[in-house]
Amino acid sequence: MSLTLFVLSLAVMGAEPSVRFNRAPLIPKPYSELPLGAIRAQGWLQDELQRMAKGMSGNLDLWYPEVCGERNAWLGGDGDTWERGPYWIDGLYPLARLLDDAGLQAKAQQWVEWTLTHQREDGYLGPVETRPEDRKRPPPRGAQLEKPYDWWPRMVMLKVLQQHFLATQDQRVIAVLHKYFRYQLQTLPDTPLHDPGNPRSGSWWAAQRGGDNLLVVLWFYNLTGEKYLLELADLIYAQTIPVTDWFEAGDVVKLRGDQVVSGLRAFHCVNLAQALKTPLIRFQQDGSPRHLAATRKAFEDIRMFHGQPCGLYGADEAMHGRGLDRGSELCTAVEMMFSLEKMLEITGEVEFGDRLEQIAFNVLPTQIADDHRARQYFSQCNQVQATFGEHDFFNDEGDRLVYGLLQGYPCCTCNLHQGWPKFAQHLWMASSDGGLAALAYAPSRVAARVNGTEVVIHEETFYPFEEQVRFRIEIPATVEFPLHLRIPGWCSAARILVNGAREATPKAGTVAIVKRAWKSGDVVELALPMTLRKSEWESRSVAIERGPLVYALRIEEAWSEEQRPAPEGAAPEAMHRGYRECRPASPWNYALLDSKLKNLEQGFALVRSDAPRAENPWTLPSAPLELRTSAVRLPGWQLYGNSAGPVPLSPKSVPPNAVAETIRLVPYGCTTLRIAAFPWVRN
Repeated sequence: MSLTLFVLSLAVMGAEPSVRFNRAPLIPKPYSELPLGAIRAQGWLQDELQRMAKGMSGNLDLWYPEVCGERNAWLGGDGDTWERGPYWIDGLYPLARLLDDAGLQAKAQQWVEWTLTHQREDGYLGPVETRPEDRKRPPPRGAQLEKPYDWWPRMVMLKVLQQHFLATQDQRVIAVLHKYFRYQLQTLPDTPLHDPGNPRSGSWWAAQRGGDNLLVVLWFYNLTGEKYLLELADLIYAQTIPVTDWFEAGDVVKLRGDQVVSGLRAFHCVNLAQALKTPLIRFQQDGSPRHLAATRKAFEDIRMFHGQPCGLYGADEAMHGRGLDRGSELCTAVEMMFSLEKMLEITGEVEFGDRLEQIAFNVLPTQIADDHRARQYFSQCNQVQATFGEHDFFNDEGDRLVYGLLQGYPCCTCNLHQGWPKFAQHLWMASSDGGLAALAYAPSRVAARVNGTEVVIHEETFYPFEEQVRFRIEIPATVEFPLHLRIPGWCSAARILVNGAREATPKAGTVAIVKRAWKSGDVVELALPMTLRKSEWESRSVAIERGPLVYALRIEEAWSEEQRPAPEGAAPEAMHRGYRECRPASPWNYALLDSKLKNLEQGFALVRSDAPRAENPWTLPSAPLELRTSAVRLPGWQLYGNSAGPVPLSPKSVPPNAVAETIRLVPYGCTTLRIAAFPWVRN
């Protein structure tokens, strides 16, 4: 579905009253977020959310009380004033609403209530801050709170307030945001997002992440129609890093580590994930086609200079190249998912939905423990052990790969919670032609008012592990509306059936629209046949993909626990299992055979598990399907710096006395240890 098509946007007909499309003079957008609570997760996704509630997401105030407990300044205490408390609520709030969990809602609501009821008279929002030297650690106990200076933490809380309004229509949000945005309009000229020469300015983080602020300002303009918000949006954009310019030129995207060109340094990994949505947020206001072109170029450049088969990039924390032993920060995954969700909403471009699913179904499940009591700070695409020890990371203190509560930096402990809930919240959207749109796929249920009628659609599927998505419609009376279905770019033979009759054979990379008078009991079946494909990475290594899933070598796991004192700010009881290390219990140094790669469908056998479907399919024992092929071991490919050594340049010759073995590849998201990009030999 092209961006140009929706610049001509159709009129909204009978949409939810709380659904907001773009007002003039903003460029019309094809989709809009539904009220929080309209979508309910089902199946494996519901199980994932429930495990989140029992783990870190539901208990961070108890397990990390120094920052997420009552001492936090966002609750009126004398503790942390920065991003981490709002980060937690930015994920906890939608989780509580999706689960309809009164206890979790009460936890999140404390933060919302304090923010809504403690606004300063001039409009300033949140606690007054001090500037600790290390922005990733809380201020010392009893620190004096001084002048405000950093706009960035407020941007996170703006997203929380937006979600609260989407869930409740609480009119206090309107009053508070009006007051705050007028304060920003008055104050930003003298206290900008970031200006190194201005002691009153905000932080480097605020200028890098100004798109988050801009996003909420434009949403609020659509809600209220107040013209001053367009002036504020111009001001915020002018003070945000010039992302479109940088992406067009390409130089900054190429940089690694401490490299500097024309005074500009390499992107921080999370900043880049957040900045990728900034051009398209701005597009809504100025309509320039440069923004989409620059964003597409950025994705191409990122893949070329830093790309990884999982859909992210080597960046630990600065951008760090294509090496398959490079780290990828957990915050990057969840922020990239949110950026792609908004980019898809604004443009309707299918490629953003494809990228969203790739990260959600490959990266996200691997970096968080199954019980949601621990997480990784970095993960690797070729990760053959997750242990303490020095690694070739740009930012490394020896603890980045192990699973724990606070190792690395605690930003990820607080920020990971938005990943699955916001993914669930964006599975469905309202369409600008008065219908509903399924733009990412997972088991779910949506209830929305369309043309004055309450429509319920049950999405029944085991996607991404199966190719079929079934939509069952429940309505009290016949009603006509369009149903939008994203057809992934990787699917060249999609089929749509309505009540068993062929409706359409849509093209890959488009949004299919089925418009008809629907009646209760109608069933839409979407078939998305998944064929095997290969992609090339560092040193001509090869990754195997099928549908949205990357397949990785199944490496058996040997887990152990390292008991260490609880880090500062954590409750000792939260560390009762210490830090978790994982070592390989089976070989990993395999090379694929060229003969098998020449014809993937013949060279790789797809095997489905005959075990009942697990509630949590994202584990090695419960992997629902696997690929089997032949490979040979490369004796010279060994550990280097506590990681898999550099991938041998392919093609290699078959080692002397090598014997072909059958290896098993499982979905990347089911693994802890893996090889995702293989060398290969000519045979």
